[in-house]
Amino acid sequence: MSGKDPITCHVLDTTAGKPAANIHVTLIAPSSVAFESTTDADGRVKLWLPASPSSGQAPTVSSVLGGIKGASRWTLKFDTEAYFGEGKTFFPEATVVFRVEEGQSYHVPLLLSPFSYTTYRGS
Repeated sequence: MSGKDPITCHVLDTTAGKPAANIHVTLIAPSSVAFESTTDADGRVKLWLPASPSSGQAPTVSSVLGGIKGASRWTLKFDTEAYFGEGKTFFPEATVVFRVEEGQSYHVPLLLSPFSYTTYRGS
């Protein structure tokens, strides 16, 4: 297994000026297959696990991407309320929908504060 999946993300807490560790993130493929992970100490998700147990061979991000021809839409959901604390953020969840082109890798950074967030296509 490689050191990272073809779709990764990174969360920076702009209020604290540091990476946002321990944020639960869900990645949803166009086929509604979901993956999940938690940001590491550097605020990054490099590898995803299937969100629900599977009997047999569990799908991977690479296998789902490999089965899609052409462009597709994927969704990242960041559990920001669990990070900031209940009632301490205007956005209890930050949702980012993005377009994936066949054969490419994607890194999606999220710049986060309790009352705003922004994102862009990273490298």
